[in-house]
Amino acid sequence: QVQMVESGGRLVQAGGSLRLSCVVSGLTFSNFAMGWFRQAPGKEREWIANISWLNGRKYYEDSVRGRFTASRDNGESTLYLQMNNLKPEDTAVYVCAASRIGGRRPLDDEYEYWGQGTQVTVSS
Repeated sequence: QVQMVESGGRLVQAGGSLRLSCVVSGLTFSNFAMGWFRQAPGKEREWIANISWLNGRKYYEDSVRGRFTASRDNGESTLYLQMNNLKPEDTAVYVCAASRIGGRRPLDDEYEYWGQGTQVTVSS
């Protein structure tokens, strides 16, 4: 059974930083591209980043590029999201997801497994 558990979300002031983690079990982590999505209240879930399994290449949505950094530790089966210079509009539930397809993967249906999410709240 695949489990994906996010952690690290909390209340932080604008301009602050957070590091989110997603611990994965039940699949061969190194064979999956890993993505981060977020969903703000009243809005649709949006893709923000993913890391290809094939070459580790990283892809970012424009609003987070330069502020957020995704990384992965295949030995620990863990995905990370370092978030710097946080803004109130970054407030959302952040969710990790796993895809068997490499490359840039911004669409929900390209992902096979999902976590439950961790809440990030950025105060102004």
